[in-house]
Amino acid sequence: MNYEEWLKNKDLEYRDGILYFADVNTINLANQYGTPLYVYNEQMIRNRYNKLKNAINSEYENNEIHYAVKANSNLAIIRILKSEGASFDCTSLGEVRTCLKVGISPDKILFTGNMFTDEDFKFALEHNISVNLDSLSQLDRFVKIADELGKEKELISFRINPEFGAGHHSHTITAGKNIKFGILDNQVIEAYSKAKNLGFMKFGIHIHIGSGIINPLDFEKAVDKFLAIIMEIKDNLDLKFEFIDFGGGLGIPYDPKDDPLNLKVYVNLVVKKFKNVVEKKNLGIPQFKIEPGRYLIAEASIILAQINTIKYNGYKWFAGLNAGFNTLIRPILYGSYHHIIKCENQNENEILTYDIVGPICESGDVLGKDREFFKLKENHYLAILDTGAYGFMMSSNYNSRTRAAEILINKGKTYTIREAESFDDLIARQIIPDHLK
Repeated sequence: MNYEEWLKNKDLEYRDGILYFADVNTINLANQYGTPLYVYNEQMIRNRYNKLKNAINSEYENNEIHYAVKANSNLAIIRILKSEGASFDCTSLGEVRTCLKVGISPDKILFTGNMFTDEDFKFALEHNISVNLDSLSQLDRFVKIADELGKEKELISFRINPEFGAGHHSHTITAGKNIKFGILDNQVIEAYSKAKNLGFMKFGIHIHIGSGIINPLDFEKAVDKFLAIIMEIKDNLDLKFEFIDFGGGLGIPYDPKDDPLNLKVYVNLVVKKFKNVVEKKNLGIPQFKIEPGRYLIAEASIILAQINTIKYNGYKWFAGLNAGFNTLIRPILYGSYHHIIKCENQNENEILTYDIVGPICESGDVLGKDREFFKLKENHYLAILDTGAYGFMMSSNYNSRTRAAEILINKGKTYTIREAESFDDLIARQIIPDHLK
């Protein structure tokens, strides 16, 4: 894929030297709403969801896509995906409550947390929300709370750790013997046997091996191990699953050198293998589930930021922005690459190499290192790409900086979906004790 096609796949293009995103002039957006600014593309979110849905449907129609809410829990984003028929994967009580707040039916929510509290279980049981348990000990607590609430023992599911993990950074790999998530295969039979003896009649099973996987072959070992575990459960306990959940992890091409995830290969490696095991082991027609977040939302957003300082220290060039790791933490947290481009691409004779840096009082506040540009200018705007997943969600008030606004583009119109914080918002919940007044 050449560079122009790579940009076009993200709904970005230059028109007379001006960057357009979702057919909207980015400089006009920056001037209208101020910067930093998170900008979302509604139609891209819809297109990504339907592309994935159609790919899975082509092999196995009884499926459900649970959007991973942790990627971006903005109410408008959730409503967009709800309108497309998506279900939702939540990792915290806050995410569950957010989904309920915008009208998501409890039967469309999976609560896949870890280190669950009794409060988590009580809320889930009271609202009839399915939970993926993360340890054997949680089963005892879950049953105890269910009994106290007078709830029937209906469906129970466990998160399995297949030991084979993958991801774009060590901190995002979520399978392996030294990883905190899930139940290893030596405890699986015990977990489901105990659940069956406790009176549960319906069962689910779940894995999630990591985040940001762009090579579908990285799923292969984990999928094979997971399917082997499922066959072992069937052979030993003779139970059938209501759903079999392969988790998320589907990545996107952050770097122009990367091609998009090959969905056809992914479907062959995951969905087709699943279907074959279901038929071979007479597992009925369990629902196939996956939990993408980044794949649906990451490319559907950019951050617009303004250059406030061009600095040459006698050794290298720096372009200082009004967005830093308080706005996008992934580069400093994971060493992640985000492509950065000019909003006004007027070619000049001189190409310079810059570190693109933010205003945070930390040396690590670098959004892009050694990036080549035609000469940059103060007060001009840059666009940081692929920020829809874990952009705003991981932003902070570090250095007492307020968080930026979020806007949505749909068919050429723009909508504010989160107002920028004010200084009053920053201190609103702080209290000075009387003896300090």
